[in-house]
Amino acid sequence: MKFVIVFVALFALAFAAPAEEVQLLRSESDVGPESFKYISETSDGTKTEAEGHLTNPGAENEAIAVRGSYSFVADDGVTYTVTYVADENGFQPQGAHLPVAPQV
Repeated sequence: MKFVIVFVALFALAFAAPAEEVQLLRSESDVGPESFKYISETSDGTKTEAEGHLTNPGAENEAIAVRGSYSFVADDGVTYTVTYVADENGFQPQGAHLPVAPQV
């Protein structure tokens, strides 16, 4: 359930509509019973891609592991990119603009 909430939040962030009309330039997806993959790109410079697969199918600890990225052009004109993994260890984003926790 946490994955769905995180995924929807990221999807909404990536596709938040700016004041101008945005055109979908590319959209590809392949969804199967135990995996998925998608790629999309819009005219405002937003790009998203992810692929996921079912881990431990049929087991009590069955889950979806996802690896992906999204990028967008911010109001300052800079393109920001976030790569991430979302699995049994939670959502783990990485990006040059994101703070990094100190090593303990």
